[in-house]
Amino acid sequence: MRDRFAAAKKAGFNAIEIQFPYEITVAELVQLQQQNGLKIILINVDADDLLQGGEGLAAVSTKQSQFDKALENCMEYAQQLNVNCVNVLSGRCFDESLKNNYLAIFKQNLEKAADALQKINVKCTFEAINTVDMPHFLINSPIQMMGIINELKHPNLFMQYDIYHMTKMGRDVCADIQQYHHHIGHIQFADYPGRHEPNTGDINFESVFNAISKCGYNGWVGAEYNPSKNTNATLTWFER
Repeated sequence: MRDRFAAAKKAGFNAIEIQFPYEITVAELVQLQQQNGLKIILINVDADDLLQGGEGLAAVSTKQSQFDKALENCMEYAQQLNVNCVNVLSGRCFDESLKNNYLAIFKQNLEKAADALQKINVKCTFEAINTVDMPHFLINSPIQMMGIINELKHPNLFMQYDIYHMTKMGRDVCADIQQYHHHIGHIQFADYPGRHEPNTGDINFESVFNAISKCGYNGWVGAEYNPSKNTNATLTWFER
């Protein structure tokens, strides 16, 4: 991770995201940030075993104390790094009969995170993830996200809109961005279906970036893709 700060700056980026920064101390990250003149836009609250196929952290009643500690730790990183957004991953529910219970716990934790982050002037986001790559993920559409936003009515709660995930779920992403831009706190993108850089798949990124520009969205857009080759060789979209 340490080498990526200099690589991002050399490639021409002014800001980065770090999914889970916790393997490096916040003091060292601050130093790396300052040395390379980069802003860290977004980090996630720790999600426990989610990326290894587990339930995650934010919706599991038996992990409440673990989530509370993870949020407290994330708050320190967010404040010291002066991030724009913190993302809370809902996680999975493998038992459909428990889904409503998991959603209720997630909404409580989401509200808790939004409250805490508001005090340090950091946006709280949550995202929808496609259920092909991540089966049983609790939140998988902007309609669900808007339902939670409308229910909680928290002024510091926003969508993280992922263009790849929502394309895979069959969404018209340009229409979504136009409709929901007031509620979007952060955007991420990758092409579909390979989740590589733009112009390797089916998404018309000229239309997507035009939709983002025209709708009035004033946040950041993160390149969250798996490079199909050496990363620097995939940045022709960025140069344009």
